[in-house]
Amino acid sequence: MCRALYPGTFDPIHFGHMDIAIRAATIFDDLVVGIYDRPSKSLLFSLEERIELAREALKDVPNIHVLPYGELTAEFARHIGAKVIVRGLRVVSDFEWEYQMSLTNRQLAPEIEFVCLMTRQEHAFLSSSILKEVALLGGDVTQMAPPNVVAALQRKRAELERQRGPVPLVSLRD
Repeated sequence: MCRALYPGTFDPIHFGHMDIAIRAATIFDDLVVGIYDRPSKSLLFSLEERIELAREALKDVPNIHVLPYGELTAEFARHIGAKVIVRGLRVVSDFEWEYQMSLTNRQLAPEIEFVCLMTRQEHAFLSSSILKEVALLGGDVTQMAPPNVVAALQRKRAELERQRGPVPLVSLRD
């Protein structure tokens, strides 16, 4: 049996992530979607919320399991018995980052392979940052994320507005 790990922060999961996960689940016997609990970026959703959103979004794929982790990705892959780390590529600039990460993981765990899947064209523009910005500014994200994530983003927007007024715009270019 070949188990693969698809790691990320998934803050929140969207159709691009789901596309990669579902396609990877057809290639590998078992796919663990690993949700990293300590990224160096600020998050909108808690670890528990991100796990629940991903589990709900991927519940119809029986060989996908969603688990949290907090150690090095290579160590987590070893811990769960993964032979492969799966990543998604949207644009050329993603390749540079993923190539660097694959070399780092190869140094840390030479027995684990690194596989990149190209996202489908309709998801090439999509990132969690774009999804959050559009949603928090009141835009329609129903074509970007599953219904449970759209609803969670709407709740988060309402919660933020109650706490501090209109959600401030944060440019993705800064």
